[in-house]
Amino acid sequence: MQWMAGSLLAAALLTACGTATVRPYSSAGASGRSSTPAVPARSVAKPGQTVTIRKGDTVYALARIHSITPADLIAWNNLRNPSSIHPGQVLRLYPPGAGVASTGSNARPVTPAAGGTTTPATRPAVSTPAPAISGISWRWPAEGALVGRFVAGDATKQGIDIAGASGNDVRAAAAGTVVYSGAGLVGYGELIIIKHNDQWLSAYGHNRKRLVNEGQSVRVGEKIAEMGRTSAARDMLHFEIRHNGKPVDPLQYLPRR
Repeated sequence: MQWMAGSLLAAALLTACGTATVRPYSSAGASGRSSTPAVPARSVAKPGQTVTIRKGDTVYALARIHSITPADLIAWNNLRNPSSIHPGQVLRLYPPGAGVASTGSNARPVTPAAGGTTTPATRPAVSTPAPAISGISWRWPAEGALVGRFVAGDATKQGIDIAGASGNDVRAAAAGTVVYSGAGLVGYGELIIIKHNDQWLSAYGHNRKRLVNEGQSVRVGEKIAEMGRTSAARDMLHFEIRHNGKPVDPLQYLPRR
């Protein structure tokens, strides 16, 4: 499935639940550089590259043009209010800490074998990286059964789905600032995105009603929305956690039930 601010990563942050495809509302020519390219399901970072804002540009349009989700573009540039970008402002097209891509090869040299033929040297096994440490005390954003899980690399399953009844409380999983509150990203319905610090975001989709506004500070556990089924087949909350704009498995951070 969606880390999003202003007229966001709307992205987050983000992608939709189930098998829905996330696409932005039509905005032909929003930036004057392109017509209506589809919003990418995942970002293609461009280490070392930047883009300078011109009059008429929007976060949505620039994200589509450069094959980056709005959520990632917002997170990578620490945009507090993506709706107020200004001409001359420079945006990074890669996450913090990513250097210019190396053109050298990481492959090990080919070793001659008996008889003059060559065989590639054995490559070391690749281990799965450990989850990033957030330093945040997360809490579950809603009560209810877990009906959808995070799947790495699957653009339609970038978070978890928590079933419930219409109107159930949706609460902030951690303290932070609301950077997006709206319905500008098809597939997420009524969406809220909270920025917890420069690296971590959380997103809450399919709400029936949003109770917080952009720029508002929220406490952990504070009620921010009512559960619903906007852009979903059932009443549920779609919840994502993003680290430097990239979705991570929320179950690795939420306390065990």
